[in-house]
Amino acid sequence: MGGGPTGGRPGSGPVLRARGLVREFRGFRAVDGVDLDVAEGSVHALVGPNGAGKTTLFNLLTGFLKPTAGSVLLEGRRELAGRSPEAISRLGVARSFQITSLFAELTPHQHVELALAGPTGLGWRFWRSDRALARFAGRAAELLAQVGLAGHGDVPAGSLSYGRKRALELALALALDPKVLLLDEPTAGMGVEDVDRTIELVRGIRAGRTVVMVEHNMNVVASLADRVTVLQHGKVLIEGPYAEIRHDPRVITAYLGDSDAAR
Repeated sequence: MGGGPTGGRPGSGPVLRARGLVREFRGFRAVDGVDLDVAEGSVHALVGPNGAGKTTLFNLLTGFLKPTAGSVLLEGRRELAGRSPEAISRLGVARSFQITSLFAELTPHQHVELALAGPTGLGWRFWRSDRALARFAGRAAELLAQVGLAGHGDVPAGSLSYGRKRALELALALALDPKVLLLDEPTAGMGVEDVDRTIELVRGIRAGRTVVMVEHNMNVVASLADRVTVLQHGKVLIEGPYAEIRHDPRVITAYLGDSDAAR
């Protein structure tokens, strides 16, 4: 397993708090009364077997689904439930996606410039003035360097390896300067080398922000997470530090047949 979480000391209060979250699909409860506290400055992992409700919960936290019932509070005062993803991102909550969607012909540098320009209203008028985007060039270069793409900023994004495309996606999320960064399966489909690189990236970017991640690779969870919430059948099965939950009989039973989780 990994060497345990590293980085800044988590804050004492929850930056993100969910209470009684429910999401029904034609009578089926994919998320069923979930309570969740995410401590400021922490890395908090959401794990569970297939069909546990992880992605649905993730989408409720980020506005891509509206809850049937319940609330999501940011910093104890801003209600996120029912807001659009764009409104939530403006409040400082950004997410990356499990499936990367990039413009193949644009360079990573251009992608990040557009992401930086988005909040200013310039983003989708980029064809009108290259000079308008030039003001973001320095910050774009910094973000690309932060995610290990300093030498790949001027090649077509479509030519990047899968792992580097995921790194670019992370840079796009960081361009929003979020207080809370939500990562959806950040290592899905990666080889060992890219997984190790992504672990180091997350360690590097967690300083000064909170990270919530859905992750299937338990080695990644062991390496990064301060706290782990295990979901099963849309409910919280158990929550705690990885070292405590990994041997819990309920977790082993939930993951029966999953060699990673049973280690």
